[in-house]
Amino acid sequence: MGDQGFNRRQFIGTLAATGALAMACNGGGKSAKNLDLPPLLEQAPDGKELKAGLIGCGGRGTGAALNFLSAGPNLKVTALGDVFHDRLESCRKKLEAEKDNVVPEENLFIGFDAYQKVIDSGVDVIILATPPYFRPMMFEAAVKARKHVFMEKPVAVDPVGARSIITTSKQAESLGLNVVTGTQRRHQRDYIATYKQIMDGTIGDIVSVNVYWNQGQLWYRTRKPRWSDMEWMIRDWVNWAWLSGDHIVEQHVHNIDVAYWFTGQHPTSAVGFGGRHRRVTGDQYDFFSIDFSYEDGRHMHSMCRQINGCVNNVSERVQGTKGASNCRNQILKPDGSVAWEYEYPTNEEGESTGNVKISPYVQEHIHLVTAIRNGDQVVEAEQTAVSTLTAIMGRISSYTGKKVTWEEMMNSDLKLGPNEFSFEKRYPDLVTAPVPVPGSEDK
Repeated sequence: MGDQGFNRRQFIGTLAATGALAMACNGGGKSAKNLDLPPLLEQAPDGKELKAGLIGCGGRGTGAALNFLSAGPNLKVTALGDVFHDRLESCRKKLEAEKDNVVPEENLFIGFDAYQKVIDSGVDVIILATPPYFRPMMFEAAVKARKHVFMEKPVAVDPVGARSIITTSKQAESLGLNVVTGTQRRHQRDYIATYKQIMDGTIGDIVSVNVYWNQGQLWYRTRKPRWSDMEWMIRDWVNWAWLSGDHIVEQHVHNIDVAYWFTGQHPTSAVGFGGRHRRVTGDQYDFFSIDFSYEDGRHMHSMCRQINGCVNNVSERVQGTKGASNCRNQILKPDGSVAWEYEYPTNEEGESTGNVKISPYVQEHIHLVTAIRNGDQVVEAEQTAVSTLTAIMGRISSYTGKKVTWEEMMNSDLKLGPNEFSFEKRYPDLVTAPVPVPGSEDK
């Protein structure tokens, strides 16, 4: 591609000590032996009506709203917010058609300030499903208003945003609020059963981890003549690093989060590479390959790719001193034979369905509603911020070709995106941003 004048500072930011926050996050959260697993109920208990407001009415937001309505009795979605009228209308119609859930006209909000109007509309729960760039700001506003939150992953796109999520998560804990995030494997019954097996020592000590999300090209939006710079980027958000974090953050964070969950630790450094050969829009890479190192000397290999015509693999694997596991449904002996396998429900013919009884997308909302109604507390935002920041660390290493450390992530002032949002203003520095070329020297 040629030298385009990149330097490490553009991608890692200026380093400045953040003191107590860095100390609070160093070491990575709960002990692996403190399982802290969700209740695997088939539906949440009945109780006082809970009203939810959805912010971000695209496909995943609409799906999350439907999942919330499926989680138990006496649940309603009473407010919708988005920057696009067509997305909001599509969501509104789908909620009514599939769940007989009618959102009042006065609670339909359009614009960049719609999120605050949803928060202020008298709801109990906020569902955050906008492009990830906006999550830290909206999560902070929801917690300030003392709302329970379901927040899609990833929770940020840069170090500043990830640390903001951690700070707000601690505030949510102190206020007695509940926060569940969209890392649904932590609510998936086969993963949970496998996790229990590993925590019981069936594969011994984990010595290495491999995580993968390799698939074909993801969706994209070709720019229409009437679309402004900002409208195009937001409609095509999954292809722009400042909005999505790149696909290592937006999508592969699922697998990275499984590694964090199963090991109980986050990596302390990353050395990676990646590139772009086939992507149609945006400024992101097509593939990443990262060597993550842990403080105790263990390694995790992370690989993700979005290119058609290649072999696909979405999975995780942990190697132990006494065996191995695919993290989802099998424990393997050292010789590769199966030592244990998760038993899925069967159909009428007595054949395995290969699927868990309750969709993990619904199970996570069952967890949230159950915690609210039973007076318990679950706050998952910090753990998802740690996994998100791990993915960001890998992205920055790949963009620069340099080793990047956790300490640098906890001290970086890097913040992606513009300072203001308008459908009238032009954003030439964003829409014409060159693709990162690793190996440029610091200047």
